[in-house]
Amino acid sequence: MSVGTAIKIGKKPTSIIVTPSAASKVVELLAEEGGTEALFLRVAVKPGGCSGFSYDMFFDSEIADDDIVSEVESEKGLFKVVVDASSLAHIKGSTLDYRDGLQGAGFHISNPNATRTCGCGSSFS
Repeated sequence: MSVGTAIKIGKKPTSIIVTPSAASKVVELLAEEGGTEALFLRVAVKPGGCSGFSYDMFFDSEIADDDIVSEVESEKGLFKVVVDASSLAHIKGSTLDYRDGLQGAGFHISNPNATRTCGCGSSFS
């Protein structure tokens, strides 16, 4: 896999895209959590924020019946990404990236479905 190539997760074209830098960082963070295979990355949308919705990402261990589960392969290892069906409706086609620098270090979601975003980039409508 070449640097900068996005990884499409899921089998449907409505999936989110995980960049190699984001995938590597997730594997690294999972290792810090003990590297347990029972944990996965959950990406969700919740009501709130100054624009109406906000993104939520965390490690989880429970999968619901309506969750969409995908595996992502990075140079550092495999991990699962889980998105619930109602969140996927808001973030399908989005790209999850990780940037490490003096300004804006951290995970960032680029969402083509967002019609409006706030200045901090963590909420959208």
